[in-house]
Amino acid sequence: MKQLIQNLNTGETLLEDVPAPLVHRGKVLIQTRRSLVSLGTERMLVEFGKASLIAKARQQPDKVKQVFEKIQTDGLLPTLETVIRKLNQPLPLGYCNVGTVLAVGEGINDLRVGDRVVSNGHHAEVVCVPRNLVAPIPSTVSDDEAAFTVLGAIGLQSIRLLKPNIGETVVVIGLGLIGLLTVQLLRINGCHVVGIDINEAKCQLAEKCGITVFNPASGTNPVKAILAFTNGVGADGVIITASSQADELMSQAARMSRKQGKVILVGVIELTINRADFYEKELTFQVSCSYGPGRYDDDYEQKGYDYPIAHVRWTANRNFQSILNFLSSGQLRVKPFITDCVSLADFNKIYGDIKSSERIASLLSYPEQVDLNPVIELRTHVYEPGSGTVGVIGAGNFTGAILLPALKAAGAIPKIIASANGLNATLLAKKFSISQSTTDYRQILTDSEIDLCVITTRHNSHARLTIEALRAGKHVFVEKPLAVHVHELPLLIKTQQESGRLVMVGFNRRFSPYAQKMKALLPGENTDKLPINVVATINAGFVPANSWVHDRAIGGGRILGEACHFVDLITFLTGSRVVSVYLNAMGRQPTETSDSASLLLRYENGSTGAINYFSNGSKAYAKERVEVYSQERTLVLDNFRTLTGYGFQGFSRLSGRQNKGHIEQMKRLIGAVRMGEMEKSYTAGLSRPEQCLISFADIINTTQTMLAALQSLRENRLVDVMSIGMAQVQPLTAQENE
Repeated sequence: MKQLIQNLNTGETLLEDVPAPLVHRGKVLIQTRRSLVSLGTERMLVEFGKASLIAKARQQPDKVKQVFEKIQTDGLLPTLETVIRKLNQPLPLGYCNVGTVLAVGEGINDLRVGDRVVSNGHHAEVVCVPRNLVAPIPSTVSDDEAAFTVLGAIGLQSIRLLKPNIGETVVVIGLGLIGLLTVQLLRINGCHVVGIDINEAKCQLAEKCGITVFNPASGTNPVKAILAFTNGVGADGVIITASSQADELMSQAARMSRKQGKVILVGVIELTINRADFYEKELTFQVSCSYGPGRYDDDYEQKGYDYPIAHVRWTANRNFQSILNFLSSGQLRVKPFITDCVSLADFNKIYGDIKSSERIASLLSYPEQVDLNPVIELRTHVYEPGSGTVGVIGAGNFTGAILLPALKAAGAIPKIIASANGLNATLLAKKFSISQSTTDYRQILTDSEIDLCVITTRHNSHARLTIEALRAGKHVFVEKPLAVHVHELPLLIKTQQESGRLVMVGFNRRFSPYAQKMKALLPGENTDKLPINVVATINAGFVPANSWVHDRAIGGGRILGEACHFVDLITFLTGSRVVSVYLNAMGRQPTETSDSASLLLRYENGSTGAINYFSNGSKAYAKERVEVYSQERTLVLDNFRTLTGYGFQGFSRLSGRQNKGHIEQMKRLIGAVRMGEMEKSYTAGLSRPEQCLISFADIINTTQTMLAALQSLRENRLVDVMSIGMAQVQPLTAQENE
């Protein structure tokens, strides 16, 4: 299928061939018939992309501050690579979609295949959208009319926040498409409506909607005009739907308002507020968030939990339904606003002239027949058996930024990459010369040429996909964590034992040259006789509470999903395994997803580990610091850039570029797959230690440790690690227990 994307680095708008998405639980698969181009939002994206790097920085000063902070902690080159990588990640365009239901996911009972629906889906021939962002279209509403639903809901939400009464005067500043829809909805509500815009064509369209209009470009002072219109009282409410970098709009809105009036912001403007303007009139100011309650709420959008109508009368979906009802009754008229309708293939007729002030509403039309083949052939490779051919499941930022470059550096041969929406997989396939992209990961499992399955999906799918890949006869590399629930461990272990395939988790820190140097400097400490103390401090930084990583069922929480890196690193440095753990988290009533916590580890050989994982520190401070104390000597590893030794004969310092071991781990992994001698590659007793990987026993021990840590937090006690998830599981082999 085809999808429109925007390159933020070059400003180029592209029509990409990508695999069609697959339907998932709680979601609706839709074949698009029409989509509406949101000229305001999409124009900003295009202009941002075409701007120079300096102009981009000026538009986002908060991001510039973050860049300088990252330079201080990670260095200049890694920071520049991150910035360039971010800019080279194209964005899918569009959020006003009309189509026909192709399939419904599990748990959806109120929609049927063939239903016409609206959604916030992208400009793509097929979209997969959560049920709460999909609404059925009445038979009396055409596709062209229905395409205005989402933008209409944005205007409607601003009115719900304003709460105007019948007969009140409301000013709408900005008569673009959302403004034109808003003035009609205000009239339906029984308000006296005044529109303000500097574009005469838009003013004329607004007048046809039955409102009073003032055009400042003609010399009219908007504040004086509104005061005169209201006999000196001022407007009861002002809704700003304009987009402008000038800061005068907010001041004008305040000065034209009555005492205790309200100002609602929908558009994008400079928020320089004059306190005197708002203080003297006791004005209320509020920013309207998109379509309404539920927007950007992961529980509402992704999990499908609706707000009870008795408590939240108007949600995003109910606002969609209201707009469709207004369209059906003829109270809301949108056909006069349609400037043009072009086919998806001719998208450049719109985007090539997107700055045109003559456009009000542009529609894209879509073909009736769409190729739903989930695999896109990019180019053909010939592979030799056992050559280290790779299939990748997952195409997120980490996959593109870290794992795929590491696989390439290791000489791996990626053949297929899969992602749920298809777009990310296709873009990465092109960038890294991967021959196929798909939305069906089972293509990887059934491909006989693929030796290694790389899994980089969300955490809750790691255990399941690892088991599926092992059963398909594949070696597995899975990003951490291996599992997020205790009940997943028995079947994981059993499947690996029966398959005889290699399982490797992305615990890359031990493969860093700095960690390897630490290990080499502590030759005698990796025995029962000479235990060591290790302290790891992670200045993890803040992650918003609504991020999926905090969801216990999906991400498992940051402690489970990220602190495991450092359990493995300490296991590597001590040469031992964890026997008990205690987790203490910040807060009066910490939960399993708390992300400021300390883990205390005790190892078989008497070593101890302390992991301080904090999310409330300064970004100016280094992100990761590891300290080792042994035999009156100390090693300090600072952010995987500098290793300093105190009390070591012949060693004082090792420094260089930040290196967390991703490439080295992949080199060893691919080498092990090609060797075909898994048992030798697993053990730590090789004559060439640089060939060593992580034993499956160590991986299981680390996973048990993290799950035991969460139990420790729940029960406020020290927990025996070996008691976690081992029921009904055969003992590890003697080879693995070495």
